[in-house]
Formats: sequence, structure tokens, C-alpha cells
Amino acid sequence: MEKIDYILILDFGSQYTQLIARRIRDMKVYCEIHPFNIDVKQHIINTNTNKNVIGIILSGGPSTITDKNAPFLSLEVFKFIINQRIPILGICYGLHLITVLTGGKVIKSTVREYGNTKILRTGRSQLLAGVKSEFISWMSHGDTVQELSQKLLVTSRSSNNVISSFEDPKNQIYATQFHPEVTNTEYGTKILRNFIFKICNAKNLFEPESFVKSKIKEIKDIVKDKYAICALSGGVDSSVAAVLAYRALKKKLICIHIDNGLLRKNESQDVINLFKNKFGFELIFIDASEFFLKRLKNVIDPETKRKIIGKAFIEVFEKQAEKLKKQNKNIQFLIQGTIYPDVIESARTKGPAATIKSHHNVGGLPNKMKLKIIEPLRELFKDEVRRIGIQLGIPQEFLKRHPFPGPGLAVRIIGGVDRNKLSILKEVDDIFIKCLHKHKLYNKIWQAFAVLLPIKTVGVMGDERSYENVVALRAVTSQDGMTADFYYFQKSFFSEISNQIINNVKGVNRVVYDISSKPPSTIEWE
Repeated sequence: MEKIDYILILDFGSQYTQLIARRIRDMKVYCEIHPFNIDVKQHIINTNTNKNVIGIILSGGPSTITDKNAPFLSLEVFKFIINQRIPILGICYGLHLITVLTGGKVIKSTVREYGNTKILRTGRSQLLAGVKSEFISWMSHGDTVQELSQKLLVTSRSSNNVISSFEDPKNQIYATQFHPEVTNTEYGTKILRNFIFKICNAKNLFEPESFVKSKIKEIKDIVKDKYAICALSGGVDSSVAAVLAYRALKKKLICIHIDNGLLRKNESQDVINLFKNKFGFELIFIDASEFFLKRLKNVIDPETKRKIIGKAFIEVFEKQAEKLKKQNKNIQFLIQGTIYPDVIESARTKGPAATIKSHHNVGGLPNKMKLKIIEPLRELFKDEVRRIGIQLGIPQEFLKRHPFPGPGLAVRIIGGVDRNKLSILKEVDDIFIKCLHKHKLYNKIWQAFAVLLPIKTVGVMGDERSYENVVALRAVTSQDGMTADFYYFQKSFFSEISNQIINNVKGVNRVVYDISSKPPSTIEWE
């Protein structure tokens, strides 16, 4: 099988690192984020893979290059990359790192540059080809280059006379002080395209068909003559993972749908109907709602909720695996629909960036498990998962469903979880989603849901005083869930949905709407 051209992103802790990957994937070029301290040499020369490293990007980061414990790339590794004729692009902290590795000097800036900054080109540049002589970029740095190796050509400066980019085409070294991955940077996509297509010469693009073929082979090679179970929640990710695994394993795959009591209204029945009728999977249904709710009793902290739910899922799966082994089905693997944003937000394994939140199927898993995890979608963004789903023939009505968190409604109930709160939230959520469909708004929105708040407010219902719950509605637009903005509804829609909820859901007397973006907020409240 022909190798996929691959951009390796070394993460030095920037919160923008995932945006680099997002922009590159938008160009149908495969890339992965890895910690700065991986074995880069082995990663490049490894022949036991279908990926060919054609370029390396050094991300930004919060550290100062002169700090004693600053993350660093050794001079030996840097020279190895250059000798392998692999182009390298440093962004922000990555620029500082290249400066030092080539014999230059970085100091604390007398002028700190944050936000929109004017950039002035100073000469010919391969990286900035096609970019105007003046443009606006996004800066976020407190250090600056004081001295630069003579081999490096300065190609732009900021309006503050700070070196903003340089390059050495002979050794294929390029760097920008600004962030081309941020949408605020004019020509940012153009600059990245110059690096990827003109400098790295990317050709073998990342296509759904080739991904499906390679993953089917990978799953077969891992499972061999054993059996696997698949965690099938019915969301987009788990559905695509299940169909992909079924293509590889056929009767050696057993899907398990667990009703943990935290799903949306009628969710379990919808999932069972689709996958039994459409695909003919061997599907086991387990009602474990009492088990989960008992574990969650009086639990307030959202991270604790995630870890409890993750551990409980594994316990149920492992128990079912033992039952299947007694039927001569040697279950050794658990397949789940973990995707890239889950990984990025859950762990610090991708570098020194801060953990945002754990996901029940990543950071929420117990340390010791009897089953080995297979995550075929682990390096994909949500829109890529949907494209793979189309390739696999999954119905559009399932692929277009809004994302739903693995911990379910437990993280949409702020505070403790019980059946009464779940009942209220399920009804509110159902009304909200049906109203979106009625007004043909559902497919214009990336994700929409309701949140039950831990407060009660005074109201007047039927000429009597009420003291009942408040629900918040959230609807956002997004491409991949990494950034998002709230959806602007008309006043008539707000009036209709508020009246429907308050009139039909006992226990609610106030509805509010969340108008925050991501960042600084996350999409989910917990």
C-alpha cells in the first residue's frame, strides 16, 4: 500500500497546537501531534508504518527558551532532521528553539506583542510566497530574537521591528514568530500551504477510502483469531468505529450497548433498531442504569463523575466479556470511538499543555484493565469521522447527529445526579431538539443541548408562586469542536422554545441561553 505523506507536529505546550493540525487536515494532508520529547529519529526511519514523514513543525509554547527546565530539542536530533532533508517549520516558541539551535540568541522582549500585529516583509521568501508586503498576523510572545545565525535570512519584521520570520532554503529551515494557524493571521492558510505543498511537496493525500482500507488491515492484524467487543453508544464516533470494526472482524465482533441511565430520551431503542435492522450486528443490550446511578450518588465534581463513569463502563464490559468467554468467544479487545479532540483535551501526553478535561473513554479509564483497547478513530477530527462514515455507508441521519458526551447527561446536570433530575433534563432536551428539527435549524448547528442548573428561582404559574429549576440552552456552530461560537436564534424561536419547556416540563420555571464562545468557554458546561 502506498504510504501517506505525513506532517509530524512536535508539541511544546501551545494551546494553539491543535489548530495547526486542524488547518493541515483541512488540506487533506495527514498529520499528528506528538510530545516534543518522542524519539524523533525512530519516528522518521520507522519502516513498519504506512506513513512517510515529509515535514516537521515545532509548535509554540508557554515557556521561555532560556529557562532551565524549558522543553528542548537536542542539537543532535535537529541536525538529524536537517541531514534527512526533511523541511522544518518553527512557530513562535519553535522559532526561538531554531534560533538557539543554529547559534543565535533569544532575550526577553522590551516590547511584548500580543494579538493583531502588522508584519512587514523584508525580502524574497519561499514560505511567504504570494503574501503581500504588509499583512496582519496573530502574535503571542514575550521573548524575541536578538542575534541570528548568518545562514538564516530574515524575511519579515513586525511594525515594532521584531524579527517575525526567517528561513534557510538550502537546509530547509523556516520559522515564524507569528501564528499562521490562527484565523486572525492574514494569509495564514497560504503560508501553511506553501510549507506543506511547495516546500514539503505533499502529494499522497489523506483520503477516506485509503484510511478505511488501512484501518481494516490494522484491526485484523491486531485481533487475529481472537474476538473483540465494541462499545456502541449510538453516537457518530462509536457508530463509525463499530461499522469499521465489523468490516474487519465480521462475526468476531460483538457490539454492546449499555443504557447507563444517562442517555437521551428513547436513545437505546433508536440505536438497537438501527444497528440490528440496518447492519445485522450481533448486539447485546445491557440496562445498567441502576449500577451507574448508584455509583454517581451525591457526586458533584465533574472530573470525578467522568472517572466513575469510565470505570463503571469498563467493569460492565469486562463482566460481559467473561460471560462471552464461557461461550467459547475469546474476548481480548475493546473497541471504542475515541477521536482526536478527546485525546487532546484529556491528557498531557501531547506535550506540556494544560489538561482541559478528561473524557470518560480516555482520561477516565482505570489504570488496570483486563481488555486491550483499540481506538481506530483516535487521530481523526469529528468532520473526518463523518466522511469516513459516509464511505462506510452509515445513514446520514445518524452521521449528522450532534455530538453527545460519553458521560451523557451526567455532565449536563450541574451537581448531583438522580432520576428526577435526569427525567427533567431528558424532557427539556427532547423538546429543544424537536424544535430545531421543526424549524430546519438542526443541521445548521454543530451541537445543541440543555443543561440543568443547580439553582431554583421564583416564578408565577397559575397565579401561584413557584420555586423551581432553571435550565440553560446551548447551541453552537463549529467545524470540528475545537473552536465554536453560539448560534444566533431569532426572538420568536426563543419565545416558542421557552414556552414549550416551561409549559410541558414539570419542575422548570426559567430558561436561559448560553452566549459564550469556545475559547474561552468549552462547549459542554462540565
